[in-house]
Amino acid sequence: MIAGVMTIIFGSLLSRRMLIPKAESWGKIGILALVQTVGQYYFFFMALANTSGVRGSIINASGNFIAILFAVYLFRFEKMTPRKLIGCIVGFAGIILIMGGPGALTAGGAITLAGEGAMLAADIFYGISGCLIKVFSRDENPVTLSGYQFAIGGAVLFGIGSLMGGQLHFYTQGCVWNLLYLGFISAGAYTLWGVLLKYNPVSRVSILGFMNPVMGVLLSALFLEGEGSEAFSLTGLFALLLVCAGIVIVNTASRRSRHPDGFSQRP
Repeated sequence: MIAGVMTIIFGSLLSRRMLIPKAESWGKIGILALVQTVGQYYFFFMALANTSGVRGSIINASGNFIAILFAVYLFRFEKMTPRKLIGCIVGFAGIILIMGGPGALTAGGAITLAGEGAMLAADIFYGISGCLIKVFSRDENPVTLSGYQFAIGGAVLFGIGSLMGGQLHFYTQGCVWNLLYLGFISAGAYTLWGVLLKYNPVSRVSILGFMNPVMGVLLSALFLEGEGSEAFSLTGLFALLLVCAGIVIVNTASRRSRHPDGFSQRP
């Protein structure tokens, strides 16, 4: 909810006018709120409580694959090419490597619907939401879409959490600042993501998601004591190279010019 309010305020200041959705956009905002915020976050946080961090990170990275598959085979924004497929495989291999190798998926107990299954469900919602934003932003400002769907979806999640016994306790002023900081991160990240999807093919934007776990490892090494040896090991550096190679391969998938809506056309 906080992220939604922040997005609307910042977008309005930058546009020098109040961001108000078109009358025909409210239905689209409602769909996005259910898919991008309610569905994705509900299953994501369920998974975090029922699976290991390593497993969750690897499965969560598969959402970038799923987004590309939806864009190609369900929404038909673009075509699958050998380069795109190879780039995805190479990037995902880097994620698996940095998270402990293929054995990390089978270690740590049995696979459950509330754990790994919920994370996969969150990834499906993520992939669908990316394609929907690309469709809906043709007729509406992506910043407006992001802001209002965050606010509405956040309100729904807050209601669900409250009905299930969840509470917020602010023991110190630092708790308030931390919550505002988290809202600011979500507002900035998803707003930029929406703008990128409006003007770029889904595959080009989604493949960059492979950098999320890698950046998590690198930032942990920089700011958390005792974690630098793992991140800057030969395994960590090789995994980073694989992810970067996958991104480069996908982004050089075609030499043909592209329209802003993601379709290719010969010059």
